[in-house]
Amino acid sequence: MNSMREDIEQIYRAAITAVNPQEAIHRHLTLENNALTAKGGDGNVVTFNLPDFSRILVVGAGKATAPMARAVEDILGNRVTEGAVVVKYGYTESLAKIIMMEAAHPVPDEKGLEGATKIRSMLEEADENTLVISLISGGGSALLALPAGDISLEEKQEVTSLLLKSGASIHEMNAVRKHISAVKGGNLARAAYPATVLNLMISDVVGDNMDVIASGPFVPDSSTYEDALGILDVYSLRDEIPVNVKEHLEKGAEGKISETPKKDDRVFSRVTNMIAASNIIALVAAENEASALGYNTVILSSMIEGDTTDAAAWHAAILRESVFSSHPVGPPACIISGGETTVRVTGGGLGGRNMEFALQMAERIHNLEGVMVASVGTDGTDGPTDAAGAIADETTVQRGIGKDLSITDCMESNDSYHYFETLDDLVKTGPTNTNVMDVRIMLYRDNKKTKK
Repeated sequence: MNSMREDIEQIYRAAITAVNPQEAIHRHLTLENNALTAKGGDGNVVTFNLPDFSRILVVGAGKATAPMARAVEDILGNRVTEGAVVVKYGYTESLAKIIMMEAAHPVPDEKGLEGATKIRSMLEEADENTLVISLISGGGSALLALPAGDISLEEKQEVTSLLLKSGASIHEMNAVRKHISAVKGGNLARAAYPATVLNLMISDVVGDNMDVIASGPFVPDSSTYEDALGILDVYSLRDEIPVNVKEHLEKGAEGKISETPKKDDRVFSRVTNMIAASNIIALVAAENEASALGYNTVILSSMIEGDTTDAAAWHAAILRESVFSSHPVGPPACIISGGETTVRVTGGGLGGRNMEFALQMAERIHNLEGVMVASVGTDGTDGPTDAAGAIADETTVQRGIGKDLSITDCMESNDSYHYFETLDDLVKTGPTNTNVMDVRIMLYRDNKKTKK
């Protein structure tokens, strides 16, 4: 089992390396003879003639934004006039021309408010002779914290905390956050108009929906105030959020407050949106690494979302099917998936969706021989912890009992962190400076074997 652990660590590290933000920008952005060419993952190519612009501004926010900004400085050098990016505390790089500000994630703080204010002010000074390069990645929703209207930062913090604990998906959370923000949901495009904008994104959302990545500050918003209220109703939060926020959303639904800009708004006429890295790139890298190690591999999907417990149940079913029938893949096998699940927090413990997944899997695989599972957040942070995820195998439950740990109690209290910490099975990568959701890896070596 030691060699399997080494393999699983090698596989998830290959996945993280493949979505290095600095390398992604260098792959998608090139400069030749004063022509800056951007190539999107969908094959779209756009070229900007730099002599046409009197100023080049670089702005952005997210966990991967610092190395993205470093790459832009490497490519453009002194052509960058000025810039500002907001990153999570500790997710930093050495930058020359671009101001880097650190702020809190996932609940915003005063530094995020300062950073968002500075970026919007910069963009409001842009004109039709300005080229804006925007660098957006996961985490930007919390890091760009400028509430709309008279909503306070404290009220925004309360809404964010309630949504995080509710089990709402990132799509649902960001639909709400866009409608209580002055910068999200296309509002930075509104601030930058009539400047030319190249918006490069590293996706941390299922389906790579551009308007959901960091709540789409430069992307047309497909959601409405009514959608935001409907989401709050689904999770019984409308009467739990601050009264000021509730009234703001209800006024928006009544048409008393302007909607976020939609796709036919002129502010997007000079905006190009492109994705530079996403979860499937990480999964393919994991697949290639596993194949090189001798495993038969299969990628289930990069678009897995929903409740973490449900996801663990059907992942365990797929693993058991593979063990007993060699479908969808036979031994030695590596089954890979990605995406982002949610956890409805009801207990007072410490953990995150990846550790929760691993804990749920541990209970379901304890009677299988030769299996190992890892679930890892590519950003290096799982929930409000210093761990990226955890590893479980056939011995996890029994080893927990030997340490006086009840896996049932830990699941009920959402205390996956302390369970795996006690067993020395946490995955700790430190800040990775990237973020393309999660990578889940299931390995097994022996076929058709169970313990009595």
